[in-house]
Amino acid sequence: MKRYHLHNRPNRELTDKSEIDRILNEGKFAVISMCRENEPYIVTLSYGFDFENETLYFHCAKKGLKLDFLDSNKTVCATVIKDKGYVTDECGHEYESVVFWGNMQIVNDLHEKKHGMSILLHHLEDKNSVIKEKKLKSDEYYSKMEILKLKISQIHGKAGR
Repeated sequence: MKRYHLHNRPNRELTDKSEIDRILNEGKFAVISMCRENEPYIVTLSYGFDFENETLYFHCAKKGLKLDFLDSNKTVCATVIKDKGYVTDECGHEYESVVFWGNMQIVNDLHEKKHGMSILLHHLEDKNSVIKEKKLKSDEYYSKMEILKLKISQIHGKAGR
Protein backbone atom coordinates (compact mmCIF):
# COMPACT_ATOMS: atom_id res chain seq x y z
CA MET A 1 0.00 0.00 0.00
CA LYS A 2 1.38 3.40 -0.95
CA ARG A 3 2.08 5.56 2.09
CA TYR A 4 0.57 8.87 1.04
CA HIS A 5 0.65 10.25 4.56
CA LEU A 6 4.47 10.10 4.50
CA HIS A 7 5.03 11.03 0.86
CA ASN A 8 5.64 14.75 1.50
CA ARG A 9 7.37 14.37 4.86
CA PRO A 10 9.52 11.20 4.86
CA ASN A 11 11.59 12.69 7.71
CA ARG A 12 8.58 12.17 10.02
CA GLU A 13 8.40 8.42 9.50
CA LEU A 14 9.14 6.25 12.53
CA THR A 15 10.92 3.12 11.35
CA ASP A 16 12.30 1.76 14.61
CA LYS A 17 10.04 -1.08 15.78
CA SER A 18 10.76 -0.24 19.41
CA GLU A 19 9.37 3.30 18.87
CA ILE A 20 6.22 1.92 17.25
CA ASP A 21 5.80 -0.65 20.03
CA ARG A 22 6.26 2.09 22.63
CA ILE A 23 3.43 4.14 21.10
CA LEU A 24 1.17 1.06 21.12
CA ASN A 25 2.20 0.30 24.70
CA GLU A 26 1.53 3.84 25.93
CA GLY A 27 -1.76 4.24 24.05
CA LYS A 28 -5.08 3.30 25.60
CA PHE A 29 -7.51 3.77 22.69
CA ALA A 30 -7.46 2.82 19.03
CA VAL A 31 -9.68 4.43 16.43
CA ILE A 32 -10.91 1.66 14.13
CA SER A 33 -12.27 2.34 10.65
CA MET A 34 -14.47 -0.18 8.88
CA CYS A 35 -16.46 -0.31 5.67
CA ARG A 36 -19.30 -2.37 4.26
CA GLU A 37 -20.93 -1.88 0.89
CA ASN A 38 -19.35 1.58 0.50
CA GLU A 39 -20.66 2.69 3.92
CA PRO A 40 -17.93 3.84 6.37
CA TYR A 41 -17.99 3.42 10.13
CA ILE A 42 -15.47 4.45 12.76
CA VAL A 43 -15.31 3.53 16.44
CA THR A 44 -12.89 4.20 19.29
CA LEU A 45 -12.09 1.23 21.52
CA SER A 46 -9.77 0.59 24.44
CA TYR A 47 -7.29 -2.17 23.70
CA GLY A 48 -4.53 -4.38 24.92
CA PHE A 49 -1.42 -5.06 22.82
CA ASP A 50 0.11 -8.53 22.66
CA PHE A 51 3.69 -7.69 21.66
CA GLU A 52 4.75 -11.26 20.96
CA ASN A 53 1.97 -11.86 18.44
CA GLU A 54 1.61 -8.27 17.15
CA THR A 55 -2.08 -8.48 17.96
CA LEU A 56 -4.48 -6.04 19.61
CA TYR A 57 -7.38 -7.31 21.71
CA PHE A 58 -10.64 -5.46 22.30
CA HIS A 59 -13.86 -6.33 24.13
CA CYS A 60 -17.42 -5.38 23.30
CA ALA A 61 -21.05 -6.39 23.67
CA LYS A 62 -22.42 -9.45 21.87
CA LYS A 63 -24.42 -7.25 19.48
CA GLY A 64 -23.74 -3.93 17.87
CA LEU A 65 -22.97 -2.00 14.72
CA LYS A 66 -19.25 -2.80 14.73
CA LEU A 67 -20.05 -6.52 14.73
CA ASP A 68 -22.46 -6.03 11.84
CA PHE A 69 -19.71 -4.27 9.89
CA LEU A 70 -17.14 -6.94 10.76
CA ASP A 71 -19.55 -9.66 9.66
CA SER A 72 -19.55 -8.02 6.23
CA ASN A 73 -15.86 -7.02 6.02
CA LYS A 74 -13.14 -8.02 8.49
CA THR A 75 -10.48 -5.76 6.97
CA VAL A 76 -9.91 -2.68 9.12
CA CYS A 77 -7.57 0.26 9.37
CA ALA A 78 -6.80 1.79 12.75
CA THR A 79 -4.70 4.42 14.45
CA VAL A 80 -3.28 5.09 17.89
CA ILE A 81 -2.19 8.66 18.56
CA LYS A 82 -0.01 10.03 21.32
CA ASP A 83 -1.06 13.68 21.34
CA LYS A 84 1.61 15.92 22.84
CA GLY A 85 -0.37 19.09 22.19
CA TYR A 86 -0.67 22.09 19.98
CA VAL A 87 2.28 24.48 19.97
CA THR A 88 0.83 27.98 20.42
CA ASP A 89 2.20 30.77 18.22
CA GLU A 90 4.04 28.27 16.01
CA CYS A 91 1.08 26.76 14.19
CA GLY A 92 2.46 23.34 15.00
CA HIS A 93 1.47 20.18 16.78
CA GLU A 94 3.56 17.57 18.56
CA TYR A 95 2.40 13.98 18.21
CA GLU A 96 3.39 10.41 17.52
CA SER A 97 1.06 8.02 15.78
CA VAL A 98 0.82 4.61 14.24
CA VAL A 99 -1.55 3.58 11.48
CA PHE A 100 -2.10 -0.13 10.98
CA TRP A 101 -4.13 -2.56 8.95
CA GLY A 102 -5.31 -6.08 9.56
CA ASN A 103 -8.25 -8.43 9.88
CA MET A 104 -10.46 -8.15 12.94
CA GLN A 105 -11.72 -11.51 14.17
CA ILE A 106 -14.17 -12.52 16.86
CA VAL A 107 -12.43 -14.85 19.30
CA ASN A 108 -14.53 -17.96 19.93
CA ASP A 109 -12.07 -20.13 21.85
CA LEU A 110 -12.56 -19.64 25.61
CA HIS A 111 -8.84 -20.03 26.36
CA GLU A 112 -7.97 -17.31 23.83
CA LYS A 113 -10.80 -15.10 25.13
CA LYS A 114 -9.23 -15.29 28.59
CA HIS A 115 -5.79 -14.59 27.10
CA GLY A 116 -7.14 -11.55 25.23
CA MET A 117 -8.87 -10.20 28.34
CA SER A 118 -5.67 -10.70 30.34
CA ILE A 119 -3.67 -8.76 27.75
CA LEU A 120 -6.31 -6.00 27.76
CA LEU A 121 -6.45 -5.77 31.57
CA HIS A 122 -2.66 -5.69 31.98
CA HIS A 123 -2.46 -2.97 29.35
CA LEU A 124 -5.13 -0.72 30.89
CA GLU A 125 -5.09 -1.41 34.64
CA ASP A 126 -2.48 -0.55 37.23
CA LYS A 127 -3.99 -2.34 40.22
CA ASN A 128 -3.29 -6.06 40.42
CA SER A 129 -6.42 -6.53 42.56
CA VAL A 130 -8.62 -5.26 39.72
CA ILE A 131 -6.85 -7.47 37.18
CA LYS A 132 -7.14 -10.52 39.45
CA GLU A 133 -10.85 -9.90 40.14
CA LYS A 134 -11.72 -9.63 36.43
CA LYS A 135 -9.54 -12.60 35.41
CA LEU A 136 -11.14 -14.88 37.99
CA LYS A 137 -14.64 -14.38 36.61
CA SER A 138 -16.52 -17.51 35.62
CA ASP A 139 -16.68 -18.86 32.10
CA GLU A 140 -20.23 -17.48 31.95
CA TYR A 141 -18.75 -13.97 32.29
CA TYR A 142 -16.86 -14.50 29.02
CA SER A 143 -19.93 -15.87 27.28
CA LYS A 144 -21.67 -12.50 27.74
CA MET A 145 -19.07 -10.50 25.79
CA GLU A 146 -17.11 -10.62 22.60
CA ILE A 147 -13.35 -10.47 22.50
CA LEU A 148 -12.02 -9.16 19.21
CA LYS A 149 -8.48 -9.54 17.95
CA LEU A 150 -6.71 -7.61 15.28
CA LYS A 151 -3.59 -9.22 13.89
CA ILE A 152 -1.50 -6.40 12.43
CA SER A 153 -0.53 -7.07 8.83
CA GLN A 154 0.98 -3.66 8.09
CA ILE A 155 1.99 -0.75 10.32
CA HIS A 156 3.54 2.68 9.86
CA GLY A 157 4.65 5.20 12.45
CA LYS A 158 4.87 8.96 12.20
CA ALA A 159 5.96 11.79 14.48
CA GLY A 160 5.31 15.49 14.12
CA ARG A 161 7.41 18.47 15.11
